[in-house]
Amino acid sequence: MAAPTEALVQYVVLRGDLARPPLSWPLGAVVAQGCHAALAAVHAYREHPDTSAYLEQGDAMRTVVLEAPDERSLLSLSERLQREELDHRLWWERPDGIPTALALRPYPKNRLRPILRNLGLLR
Repeated sequence: MAAPTEALVQYVVLRGDLARPPLSWPLGAVVAQGCHAALAAVHAYREHPDTSAYLEQGDAMRTVVLEAPDERSLLSLSERLQREELDHRLWWERPDGIPTALALRPYPKNRLRPILRNLGLLR
């Protein structure tokens, strides 16, 4: 569990290529993928003390949305998170079976910096 002074953050990572040609998904569809991933992660890890503390923050909850350039990089990130035993959910668009986003359960901000530092904010 995070120390009381450590900020809890939920990181959501979306594939940036979804919104660009040739895929050109509408913005709302891309945002929905991130929402699905975030909700799936919070639900899956709802019993974790950091998730409970994060949700109790109400309007002060902090979410950071990052961009993975493409499918390969999103899947690679998920594999790394699995190796490092970091709780997350990879979201797959159905019925197409396309990995679109992943979200981690809320973590202390500094815990994930080394892993996510190469990803920029979603643009």
